[in-house]
Amino acid sequence: MEWTYQSAEELTAALRAGEVSSAELTDEAIARIERDDKAINAICVPDFDRARVTARAADQARARGDDRPLLGVPVTVKESYDVAGLPTTWGMPPHRDHVPAEDAVQVSRLKAAGAVVLGKTNVPLGLQDIQSFNEIYGTTNNPWNSARTSGGSSGGSAAALASGFGALSIGSDLAGSLRTPAHFCGVYAHKPTLGLAPVRGMVAPTAPPLPTEPDLAVVGPMARTARDLQLLLDVMTGPDPLTLGRAYDVRLPPARHERLCDFRVLVLDEHPLLPTGSAVRAGVERVAGALADSGARVERHSALLPDLAEAAVLYTQFLFSGSTAHFPLDSYAELQTRAAALSPDDRSLEAARLRGMVLTHRDWMVIANRREIHRHGWRRLFAEFDAVVCPITPTPAFPHDHAPDPMRRRLDIDGVAHPYFDQLIWAGLATMPGLPATAVPTGRSPEGLPVGVQLIGPMFEDRTPLRLADLLEQTIGGFQPPQLS
Repeated sequence: MEWTYQSAEELTAALRAGEVSSAELTDEAIARIERDDKAINAICVPDFDRARVTARAADQARARGDDRPLLGVPVTVKESYDVAGLPTTWGMPPHRDHVPAEDAVQVSRLKAAGAVVLGKTNVPLGLQDIQSFNEIYGTTNNPWNSARTSGGSSGGSAAALASGFGALSIGSDLAGSLRTPAHFCGVYAHKPTLGLAPVRGMVAPTAPPLPTEPDLAVVGPMARTARDLQLLLDVMTGPDPLTLGRAYDVRLPPARHERLCDFRVLVLDEHPLLPTGSAVRAGVERVAGALADSGARVERHSALLPDLAEAAVLYTQFLFSGSTAHFPLDSYAELQTRAAALSPDDRSLEAARLRGMVLTHRDWMVIANRREIHRHGWRRLFAEFDAVVCPITPTPAFPHDHAPDPMRRRLDIDGVAHPYFDQLIWAGLATMPGLPATAVPTGRSPEGLPVGVQLIGPMFEDRTPLRLADLLEQTIGGFQPPQLS
């Protein structure tokens, strides 16, 4: 039997039943990577020798009666996580030889759960792109169409899952970096509630791996099924043992409902600042139709929804506020001059990016207060609804675009060019207030590319969008393997 596309849940059951060994699963995954990854370039740092040793140890542990959640299951890890003995470069050439001495906290948790780490997956330079390419490791292609991007910054992980290179992967998300690659490659991902999973050791070289509390960024699971997302999230969840973990445990509330017909869902497919492409709109409609057909309450409008335009501007300013921290003083002064010349009435996303780059601390506090107003608005909305269904980006995977200045790149939405970074606003809808969001596949575009949507849920109620994702998978289907050459 070929195990390549079996879920982690199915592999665990087979391992428990003695139908397959971890050594066999690991050898099969490695063989597939060696055969197919030349065309995909998802695994940028293989760790096959240690994986085989770990797999044999997992089989021995199981023979002794061990039964950890991921014991013997092959997985991959985003390159940005520290793995002892492997390079962590974030795609930055000056740091190609940076090799951490200890594992990131999430890598430690994977290993403690018994997972077999096959290697690390590719990322964009500094994790700062919606594609995954860099001078050290090259370009990761979309398994469905090699002329298209796999997304970023967890694009290597999404491509690896779609290609059958391991059952699970861990990534990170600041600007849709879990959800966008999942959408582009036809797999599942979950952006947890802000602060739910510790990020220590997911740090740019050569910064020390200290406990931090990011303002927007999270780490999270990627998989080929919704149930596997929950399995991996349970491994990742819980405070850093160096800080809050000394005093607190985490117990997430159960999903609000167990039947599709009981969900109350707000469906969005239009944004005031950016059109939604026809292929993505069709994906949203497939989900909305399945919900309605099941008897779920489906609404298209709500006065409780926080203002989408203001949310996009706030998110954009937060996102870009950290991008210039290490700019030379003369470059930063030039940005300040350009920002000062903006009209006070200019509320465009381009203006928000420029203003964000030069935010003073006082300005940051002002928009942070506005964020709290939005968070309270979401609390009110989720008293009436259980989830929001909306796009992740306005298009399926776009063609590779390596133009050196990303601010000059353009995204084609149904034949009309739009600024490249404008596509981040749907991902920012959940990121800015820190809400959980699950990316689910909905089918394919007329061009044969995967199309996904996100299910946004209430803060710290991550099990609700994950359960909804599972029920939708049973209703409209989920991951389908691409035809790799």
